[in-house]
Amino acid sequence: MALQSLFNYSTVKYMVAKNRKIGVLYRIFQLTVIGYLIGWVFVIKKGYQAIDETVDSSVVTKVKGVALTNTTGTGVHLWGPEDYVIPQQGERVLFITTNFIETPNQKLGTCSESSKVLDAICTKNEDCTQGEAFQIGNGIQTGVCLKNSRNPTGTCEIYGWCPIENSQRPEVPLLTKAENFTLYIKNFIRFSKFNFSKSNVLETHNETYLKTCLYDKIHHPYCPIFRLGDVVHKAGHNFQDMAVLGGSIGILIEWRCDLDKGYSKCHPQYSFTSMETGTTTSSVAAGYNFRYARYFKNADGEVHRTLYKVYGIHIDIIVYGTAGMFNIIPTVINIGSGLALMGAGMTICDILLLYLMKESTLYREKKFETVSRKDIRSEKQKQEKPSQQDMLMSPITTD
Repeated sequence: MALQSLFNYSTVKYMVAKNRKIGVLYRIFQLTVIGYLIGWVFVIKKGYQAIDETVDSSVVTKVKGVALTNTTGTGVHLWGPEDYVIPQQGERVLFITTNFIETPNQKLGTCSESSKVLDAICTKNEDCTQGEAFQIGNGIQTGVCLKNSRNPTGTCEIYGWCPIENSQRPEVPLLTKAENFTLYIKNFIRFSKFNFSKSNVLETHNETYLKTCLYDKIHHPYCPIFRLGDVVHKAGHNFQDMAVLGGSIGILIEWRCDLDKGYSKCHPQYSFTSMETGTTTSSVAAGYNFRYARYFKNADGEVHRTLYKVYGIHIDIIVYGTAGMFNIIPTVINIGSGLALMGAGMTICDILLLYLMKESTLYREKKFETVSRKDIRSEKQKQEKPSQQDMLMSPITTD
């Protein structure tokens, strides 16, 4: 019998069950699936579109603004973009100087190592190893321990750029006007799947627009020029506080383009975030700084340099986004998924009707019926054998 059952074939038998509870449940399930398919899949998630999540992007930046400083080292100095922007090529990652420590007129020679280099503290010459450098030192040891009235314990003598770096940090940012610097961001994007390209610069015939506009989410949402102080503020910081030690800011440009609505409906959305894990004064590693030097020769031909330790705003511009356009393939797939869910609802209702209801035995008898070859032969015999009524009603003919 088990072997014979392998060659059985099952087909669907439709049965109308006049059960209000199951009927209401099935209609609710149908309406839920239809609502999900239309509302969530097609309206909100735009399941009828093909999506391109890979955006090819290029970013060009330009900073404008000037600031005046007056320090004891170099005196009055006018800072322009060529001085405070690093690098100067206008890349998507840039640094804007807001504060600095300068050590002017350094030249190669011998001098005492900084007392802040703990390994350089000495009491005798044997404490200093000639020809070696300290891990965080400023030069090569000469093997001599130097003592003076200010440092009676002494520090090792080094050969390097002397005098050593000035470590007295200003308590306020020296480039206070950096808050009013403007950052121009030109962003080109392309979705290769749809061969679609666009720029974040507003297409207008007004030649003075870019010279006068400033980004504002409400009044000028498509102006690509940002005030540096506003960028820091939108990232959750006070500019004058961050300018002392520096910090890192991310500018996010998001492109979400529904290409079915046309070229003019694809616009960038800007957001600003802080890359700092804490406040600018909460830890020894807070802020953002690095060093560079400017070299020159004096009248005698000797090489000198001015060493700068600069603090400032590190800006990282991040571009991402998606584009969508109608495509028959995802449309058919999502409709097919909805129909499959409809079938799942029918299966659930069948389980409730046939196995969990009080009248489940009756419903099973009505729904499932086994037809054997014996039943088929019996039915054929009934059809072939004339009934007694037919014989009585058939006319009698005589020759």
